[in-house]
Amino acid sequence: MEWITAINPATEEVIKKYRPDSATTVQKKLKAGLQAFASWKQIAFEERARILRNAATILRNRKQEWAELMAKEMGKPIAQGRSEAEKCAWACEYYAKETAQMLKPIEVPTDAARSFVTFEPLGLILAIMPWNFPFWQVFRFLAPHLMAGNTAVLKHASNVPGCALAIQEIMLEAGLPEGVFQTLMVPSAEVKNLIAHPAIAAVTLTGSTDAGRAVARQAGAYLKKTVLELGGSDAYVILSDADLEQAVETCVNSRLINSGQSCIAAKRFIVVHDVLRAFTERFVARMQEKKWGDPMDESVDIGPLARADLRNQLHRQVMRSVQAGAQCLVGGKIPKQKGAFYPPTVLTRVKKGMPAFDEELFGPVAAIIAARDEAEAIRLANDSSFGLGAAVFTRDRQKGEQITAHQLEAGNCFVNALVKSDPRLPFGGIKNSGYGRELGLFGIHEFVNIKTVYIA
Repeated sequence: MEWITAINPATEEVIKKYRPDSATTVQKKLKAGLQAFASWKQIAFEERARILRNAATILRNRKQEWAELMAKEMGKPIAQGRSEAEKCAWACEYYAKETAQMLKPIEVPTDAARSFVTFEPLGLILAIMPWNFPFWQVFRFLAPHLMAGNTAVLKHASNVPGCALAIQEIMLEAGLPEGVFQTLMVPSAEVKNLIAHPAIAAVTLTGSTDAGRAVARQAGAYLKKTVLELGGSDAYVILSDADLEQAVETCVNSRLINSGQSCIAAKRFIVVHDVLRAFTERFVARMQEKKWGDPMDESVDIGPLARADLRNQLHRQVMRSVQAGAQCLVGGKIPKQKGAFYPPTVLTRVKKGMPAFDEELFGPVAAIIAARDEAEAIRLANDSSFGLGAAVFTRDRQKGEQITAHQLEAGNCFVNALVKSDPRLPFGGIKNSGYGRELGLFGIHEFVNIKTVYIA
């Protein structure tokens, strides 16, 4: 039996080993989730909302505890962990308030005596979640779909088992009935069997593009609905009329969120020729000012990467890009110390065909790409297999709106701001960044039966 082991990526020390669920235990949990659905779907919105608000209170009251847990298991800087817990609380409160209206039946005039559309829960949903936002990724799924009347089982990333169990503890303490939400302590190899299980009605995954393809194939074989939020190589376009001080600050902050380990962190900075030198100089200077080190240190901006193998993979992508002609202006070397650390790194002269252009760099590495003009900048931004997020920086807000709304090819496009998720707005990607939406009205409709009712 292979234990599930949590390792501190800053110290390389084993935090704790967890015994995986046996096959019998998994079957019991799936049966319990299915049985709980029969009663949970009958619970009034008001009671579900009360439990979600309780969960929000627990998240806020113990946010330091949750932040320390995230820092220990996956290296998130402590202040960012507290913010993550706060965001989870916000999502719980938002859906507690809005779900009844979101799922209110819609009357549709037809030749019937009455016809309307109603929204009914699907059943037991399998959530396969990543380590990079170990609380937020779960709650942005859990809050809307519990409120919709579904039950859920969580297969969390194997390097954050403590976070997975903590979320289960939060929901039980909030008053959620047994079986409505459960954590499955199983390795990734078991996902295929979980998807195939008749108790599972649908699947949501946040993860890599390869993982998304595998889950889509497996779920498709059983005709089960999926929502996939996958990788990204977000392009930020800096036009000649941009406020460079604001653009640089926003771009650096976006690139370094969660130590650069975010699907929607800015990764490719496409700068028109007129401001390329000024932007690059300011960007490099700001990156050098950022402090990396112990994630428990309140002054640290960048913690370790979540695992040493991920750090090594990132370094190989940097080296391959340099070998192909990119120039490394700062960083690019693995520190000679314990921990999966990687310094803030800036690459210039990045071209298509290099890993820094074509692949997702999951860490604190920025790729600066030169463009002759606005038209080429937009073309380069769209010249990607990914389509999760994008942003444009310009003092002309009308131009920025036109570019984001109609020219950039991504699911989430921002003007003069970093790309981020918000419970009030749908979130998701196109191309190799996945399909379906989380959050907002469109997110809660993903895992309901949109049912036509016709009364003659």
